[in-house]
Amino acid sequence: MDAIIVTKEPAVVRMQIQFTEEEVVALRREAAQRSISVSAVVRDAVDERLSHGHLTPSREELARRSLAAMGRFHSGTGDVSARHDEYFADSILD
Repeated sequence: MDAIIVTKEPAVVRMQIQFTEEEVVALRREAAQRSISVSAVVRDAVDERLSHGHLTPSREELARRSLAAMGRFHSGTGDVSARHDEYFADSILD
């Protein structure tokens, strides 16, 4: 007879990931301190990162954003590229 386990936790998908030795030591230490599994530590860290929406954009996304920003801001002067050091010095002396 098969056992059916009912939990409040959502279904999980098994994945294989690789860590450095230092990461494994740190994960095991954290798991031991919190009396939870290494998997739970990893899930908590992923949940925390995703909940804040701070995923690092891809290089392609960063390039797209940079291209979209070009030419959108105007200083009111036409010689900023030639005199940027002077403008910078003036700005920090104010």
